[in-house]
Amino acid sequence: MILTKTELHLFAKLQSPFKIQEFLDSIPYSDEERYRCPRSVLHDRKAHCYDGAVFAAAALRMIGFPPLLVDMLPNKRDDDHILAVFRRKNRWGAVAKSNFSGLRFREPVYRGLRELIMSYFESYYNIAGEKTLVGYSSQLHLNRFDKLDWFVNDKAMDAIAKGLDGNRTYRIFPPATARQLSAVDKRSYNAGLLGANHKGLFQP
Repeated sequence: MILTKTELHLFAKLQSPFKIQEFLDSIPYSDEERYRCPRSVLHDRKAHCYDGAVFAAAALRMIGFPPLLVDMLPNKRDDDHILAVFRRKNRWGAVAKSNFSGLRFREPVYRGLRELIMSYFESYYNIAGEKTLVGYSSQLHLNRFDKLDWFVNDKAMDAIAKGLDGNRTYRIFPPATARQLSAVDKRSYNAGLLGANHKGLFQP
């Protein structure tokens, strides 16, 4: 990993998980299909949820946390959402870039990953108003990809994505429960899409 002095200076400003979240909130949500490594996110000042999670994992590693990703898994009528997760005093939190206001930062107050994931359930819905979260993956440690220079190499992003796809997954409830879910209420729906880039929304 070779970062320039300017890049190191920018990372040095992100001295807490919340500061990392503030940076991600300050840049536009990308509706492009391309992947950006952390260096490209810094330079281009844009990211979608995958780019943002990898960037957050990089920034978390810079301040002493392991760079860990977890993939939140929806049904077939929505898109995945990826979190950079961290643990403080045995409690889990998360940093994330999202087009939905409710799918971003979580304070490290959750006793386990499942509890953390469940905190996103009510806010995880598609543009048809359907609650879509059904599972999550185990953690992916990005140190596995250091030989690919994932901090600075866009090409490494495909390998990380494949790593996430290959991780063990867990359902949060049985399929029968999913069929009985109510639609998200209109007020919550509108709140979740506040400031969204509608071009970047998944079309079920």
